[in-house]
Amino acid sequence: MKYSEARTGRAFVIRLEHGDVLHEEVEQFAQEKGIQAATLLAVGAADAGSRLIVGPEDGEAVSIEPMERVFSGAHEIAGVGTLFPGEDGRPMLHMHIACGRGSDTVTGCVRRGVKTWHVMELIVLELVGSTGTRKRDETLGFQLLQP
Repeated sequence: MKYSEARTGRAFVIRLEHGDVLHEEVEQFAQEKGIQAATLLAVGAADAGSRLIVGPEDGEAVSIEPMERVFSGAHEIAGVGTLFPGEDGRPMLHMHIACGRGSDTVTGCVRRGVKTWHVMELIVLELVGSTGTRKRDETLGFQLLQP
């Protein structure tokens, strides 16, 4: 286990609008507001054409091949995430959402582009004093949190 300590700073209430891409809007907002680290909650809906990373093709493989799900219709969503600076110093969102339509549910990472269907609500809780950053792990190919 690796850890660091932080405290909560500002709290933001955000409403994304139809067509807004979740990770792009959050990262731009964080950049504009000078948010270096945060935790996030999301509720609302994702539109058709949204893309989720839904797992590795082979969970035992050394080289990760992500699987992707593209939505054919609007889905209800609930999600949680973290935001820390990447190697370039810019805020980078890591968020997973559970998405449902009818009796089908899928969970995955928003990194490939989740588009808002009419409305998505976010609560962003800034973390102050954090030393956390994301650094690329060459083996996995992920931007891993370094607390």
